[in-house]
Amino acid sequence: MKLGFSRAKLEEVETDVLVLPMFEDEDQTSSSFAALKDGSENLVAEVLQSREFRGKLGEFYLIPRPPKVKAKRLLLCGAGKQRVYDANTLRQFMSTTFAKLRQINFGKVAVFDRGGVDADAAACAAVEGLIMALYDPEEYKTSNRGTPRISEMTFVSSAKVKRDRILQKMERARILAECTNFARHLINQPGNIINPLVLAQKARDLAKEGGLKIDVLDEKQMRQKGMNALLSVAKGSSVPPRLIVMRYRPLAGMKRKHRQRGPLALVGKGVTFDTGGISLKPAQSMEEMKADKAGACAVLGAMKAIAKLKPNREIFAVIPSVENMPSGTAQRPGDVVKSFSGKTIEITNTDAEGRLILADALAYARRLGAAEIVDIATLTGACVVALGHVCAGLFSSNGDLRDRLLESGRRAGEKLWQLPLDDEYKKEIQSEIADMKNSGGRPGGACYAAKFLHEFVGDTAWAHLDIAGVDLFKDETSPLKGASGFGVRTLVEFCFL
Repeated sequence: MKLGFSRAKLEEVETDVLVLPMFEDEDQTSSSFAALKDGSENLVAEVLQSREFRGKLGEFYLIPRPPKVKAKRLLLCGAGKQRVYDANTLRQFMSTTFAKLRQINFGKVAVFDRGGVDADAAACAAVEGLIMALYDPEEYKTSNRGTPRISEMTFVSSAKVKRDRILQKMERARILAECTNFARHLINQPGNIINPLVLAQKARDLAKEGGLKIDVLDEKQMRQKGMNALLSVAKGSSVPPRLIVMRYRPLAGMKRKHRQRGPLALVGKGVTFDTGGISLKPAQSMEEMKADKAGACAVLGAMKAIAKLKPNREIFAVIPSVENMPSGTAQRPGDVVKSFSGKTIEITNTDAEGRLILADALAYARRLGAAEIVDIATLTGACVVALGHVCAGLFSSNGDLRDRLLESGRRAGEKLWQLPLDDEYKKEIQSEIADMKNSGGRPGGACYAAKFLHEFVGDTAWAHLDIAGVDLFKDETSPLKGASGFGVRTLVEFCFL
């Protein structure tokens, strides 16, 4: 997609569709509204007066062939309350609106800056929102697909910004959005298409394309290293597990600004399909368990962006990938396994498998020399109960790491909410026959899972993102369906802090 920046007046913008953010509490005496009113020959004011469009978030009103305006269409987009309008709102209505209008071939799109948000942030949000809408979740349909074909987007603003700088930031936003869509595509692939072997090959392809180093451990190598927690989950499947290790190193000659922090490890849960194993899940909504690899795919999407954006820090990804299936060879409730760290684990619930594969991956990341570790996983239904489908749960043993992640999420428009990691949660995962068990009680389940993971990072600065409630778009009224790609942009932003 070609990206552009213009300082033209509303009526001067030549494009197929000109997007105008509108507020439900629009001040019609403001200079900003006057520019819309004059530029559209009072057309915008007439639409508001008709009450057919009120500016509420999610509303849009398409005006074809507006008089005395060079744009072929005006698209009024509801931006909600003006006092809470921000870049995230702009990103949201761009993605939802253009996803709704998939059947229309716009070609060229321009977004008119209404102010109130830093122009750089607004331009980036507009790019991200539009590209998120371009993702096609209907690839397996043979008919009635509505894929938008947009070749150019221009951001129109009167703000005093340098053209080259804003275009550079828009290009960065394009990379982040495309890498988010890459992750969404992988997450959406069903279990018969993506398994641990295929996911490992996707990682190899990504590494080759981005100039990253990669090492993929097979079952024999993991057994030699003692990764029995990970291997125990894979026992029930005919498809063997893989552990993917991908490395990015800064270019020689870069300033050492962030290198004092040491290597950063991004660890992603890669369960390509989760039946629950012997502790079988209910049939209802089990098809969504193809998304239990969302953490791994978010890390792959982040590494794809990192290879292009080149942060000044050593970063490596560790992705344990398995299929959790019931069979005569599957692990049983009551089994005891010895993890890579040497700690023994009693299996009380085979559906608490994510923390088992992450336990070995986290300990391995520490062994590889990580100074900081961030893991991301669709880990617990309890986190969905706690936070719904709005925020991901954030647990951390380090205040500085936590604060940088919260800021990264804010910049990315991906909401994180800190949950507790108190030592009292350790009581519920104590085992009578092993060092610990893999499941606590139902109340506080997300906290017990996080505390379990905490046992495998030692004194390394660590944070855990439970994305179980935000990995899929769950709003039935939204045109955005399937995987959200949550975490890609947050992880990349974190690499630059």
